Order: sequence, then structure tokens, then C-alpha cells
Amino acid sequence: MAAITAAMVKELRERTGLGMMECKKALVEAGGSVDAAIEELRKSSGLKAAKKAGRTAAEGVSLIKISDDKTVGYIVEVNSETDFVARDDNFINFATDVLNVAFEKGETDVAKLMEGDLESKREALVQKIGENVSVRRVVEIKGPVVGGYVHSTNKIASVVALTAGDSELARDIAMHAAAVNPRVARPEDMPADELEKEKDVIKAQPDMAGKPDEIVEKMMGGRIKKFLKEHSLVEQPFVKNPEQTVGELVKAAGGELVGFARVEVGEGIEREEVDFAAEVAAAADASKA
Repeated sequence: MAAITAAMVKELRERTGLGMMECKKALVEAGGSVDAAIEELRKSSGLKAAKKAGRTAAEGVSLIKISDDKTVGYIVEVNSETDFVARDDNFINFATDVLNVAFEKGETDVAKLMEGDLESKREALVQKIGENVSVRRVVEIKGPVVGGYVHSTNKIASVVALTAGDSELARDIAMHAAAVNPRVARPEDMPADELEKEKDVIKAQPDMAGKPDEIVEKMMGGRIKKFLKEHSLVEQPFVKNPEQTVGELVKAAGGELVGFARVEVGEGIEREEVDFAAEVAAAADASKA
């Protein structure tokens, strides 16, 4: 058997980012060849990644990229299992790679985007950090004027497109969208099922009980109007100047809202509740067996 030296282990660690014991084991199995060890580790990484694929990844980052001519914006959400990993440079670098490739290819289909090199990088990252990593979504926004905003935590990102104005105005509105979280761009964009749900909520409120149908309908109309105003981007008071709505701000610049996208990390993901105390106790009991 070939002698495995500290220098060989060090080289393999530097080239793979894996732990010392895993590198030493791989070198032993590869007969001391660093290149052969890397190939074997690459082959095994798919299996290791698959084992972690079923675990919930609801942390992570949302990042944006705006074209130089300010007409195209992309948002990506890449998830990890823990916030600790979401702040790791290796994870951030991978998420940035995903964003750049999506932007360069003009690809928003995650499955197509991840074919080939990016999937190999994802599997290698899973092997290195020991957590599930997934690319959840890619969003593209286009328009004559595009601007974007990412919160300092990288948890919320927004991109806005306007027909006129400048990218700074679009960025300000994107910041507003990130902070206030409008559901739709305009009142008429609210899905019919969302309106029906809201109507059911209003009808169930105590002050509606026993009132004639015509009164209920009148009260319903006023409250639905308020609901739409609160959740439509153009109708919301602008965060930097509540005396002016977002729609009025854009109109003052001679433009209209084309569209917007807001991505919040983990939004809509059902998080798995983990009882760590129970897990530790179970592990302790197993070790005694």
C-alpha cells in the first residue's frame, strides 16, 4: 500500500475543501494518487448530495443582477438548511455563480439552468458543507428602466421595471416593495380567488352579523377597496414620502409601472420543526446500546 503523506492529504484538502480524515481515506482507496482520489470523490458526491436532498432548505439568500443598460433584472433564490451556511463564502459564491449563469443565458427554468456544471458545483458544495443546497427560483423582469434592491441580510430582493424615469427611481420603488410586500402591481391584478377569500373573511366579521344584504354589500365594497389599496404597489403610500402613492411618484416622472418581482427567502416553504434535545437524547441512548 502506498504511503499517505501529510503533504498529499494537504494537497487534496486544498483542492477539495474536505476534511482531513475524508481526504486521507480517499487517498488510501486511490492508492496514494491525488487525481484518482478526486475522481472517486466526484463520483461519490452525487450519492452524498442525494442523501441530503430530502432535508428542508428554507434559509439561504436572494440576489439580484441588473444589466448595464438598466433594462433587465434577475433575482435568484438559493436555499440552505441553516442561516450559518447562508452566510458562508462558499455558499455565497455558488449562489452568485447561479445568478451570473442565469443572467448570461437568459434562463429562468431552474431545471434547465442546473444541467451540467452548476449541478456538479451544487453537489460538491453539499459534500463540502454537509447541508442540502437547492436553487429554488429565478425571476426575470424587463422594461425600459429597471432597478433593484437587496436587503442587507440578503433575505429579501426586489426588482422593478418602469416605462420612464431612471434606475434610481426604480431602485427606490424596489426598496419600497421589499419593505412593504405588495401582493400585486395594481388593484385589477389581484387574483379572483384572493378576492373571494377576503370577502369570506369580511362577511365573517362580527359587525356584519344581522345586517340587511344591501348594507353588507355596501360595507363589503368599502373594505375590499381598502384591501386592494393596501396590497397594490401603485396604491400604497411611498415609504420615503407617505403623502404620495407609488403610482403618483412614477407618474410624476412621466412613466408607468411595467412590473415588479419580490423574492423573500423561504417564503411559502413549510419548515420542518426539529426537536434537537430529542435528537441528542436518542443519539445518547443509541450509543449506550
